Amino acid sequence: MKATVEPLPVHGNVPEREAVINLSAIAHNVAQLRSIAAPAKLMAVVKADAYGHGMLPVARTALAAGADWLGTAHVSEALQLRAAGIEAPLLAWLHTPSTDFAAAVAAGIDLGCSGWELEHIAAAARAEERPARVHLKIDTGLGRNGCPMAGWDALVSDAIACQDEGLLRVVGVFSHLAVADEPHRPETDAQIQVFREAVALAEDAGADLEVRHLANTPATLSRPDTHFDMVRTGLGIYGLSPFEDLNSAQLGLIPAMTLQTQVALCKDVPAGQGVSYGLNFVTDRPTTLGLIPLGYADGIPRIASGGPVRVNGVTYPVVGRIAMDQMVIDLGPHDAGDAGAPGSALGAAAVLFGDGSDGGPLVEQWADAAGTVNYEVVTRISQRVPRTYVGGA
Repeated sequence: MKATVEPLPVHGNVPEREAVINLSAIAHNVAQLRSIAAPAKLMAVVKADAYGHGMLPVARTALAAGADWLGTAHVSEALQLRAAGIEAPLLAWLHTPSTDFAAAVAAGIDLGCSGWELEHIAAAARAEERPARVHLKIDTGLGRNGCPMAGWDALVSDAIACQDEGLLRVVGVFSHLAVADEPHRPETDAQIQVFREAVALAEDAGADLEVRHLANTPATLSRPDTHFDMVRTGLGIYGLSPFEDLNSAQLGLIPAMTLQTQVALCKDVPAGQGVSYGLNFVTDRPTTLGLIPLGYADGIPRIASGGPVRVNGVTYPVVGRIAMDQMVIDLGPHDAGDAGAPGSALGAAAVLFGDGSDGGPLVEQWADAAGTVNYEVVTRISQRVPRTYVGGA
């Protein structure tokens, strides 16, 4: 006769691990940013799988909520959007010699151009017998992609020559800001001035520009003089703040991702118990340890010991080193006579971060623990963590 095993308790029907993406929050954030940027258009940046939130659901939600354009880093990302039936204006701006420019031209994807790409874009347009749509990128001071001002005249001249040949249209000029998340710094003023000069030179040379775009999320929120014809918002549409001194709520934004799992084990240990690799944390009293089945394979930074985990309405710090698949929290002393004692947490929801509406932890606390930024924490949540989508536009 087969033995019967009672199912273990799972509190609140929480999956083993999941990132819950609130599409209603995405829609709210798009609307909020559009209202701030108006009359400028809004590009929703959905590169890097929409900062870990899921490119296709986020793209569809952002467009339904009023986004005018979508932005990706790579052509391959933009082609996925086209393959999914998305016909909205699309810009991809980070290329290599292996980029499939012909596929991009055929799919009607706008292409950023910093210089060397121009001849390849023109060749692709000739092969496809279709003019390419090009946004010339000026390096206004960030020092990454973009054409230096010293080479701008030559790039504009070559692009206009290709335009006169019918191979492309120069429809945009753009750049990227370096320190807009620190609004007090003067470098942004200098970048705006260079950008204005570059736009004027392009227009004088014969470019009939549809969009001039410079602002990222922090500039959209803090520098109206950077809005021009369109703003490119990435972090903001996911409800996160780019500023150290202002949180999401103060900006009218709602964090869209909640990362949660279940408590996998509760274990009573004595004082002097070492915890996790290196034993760099040792308990100072008898206590109950809770095992959280998320680790750096799931995208949690290994260095983020001390990061917050909320269980049964209480937030506990991670103790000891974060491992590949798991981390440990100290639930506190165990009282066998207490029905709400730490040992009863087995199967309870364990929330690492969310929208903070219940006083729970925010992604910024994990960024602080890891010595990084909120952008990185959400973007690196791995595909081992299933995404669950709720809400909509």
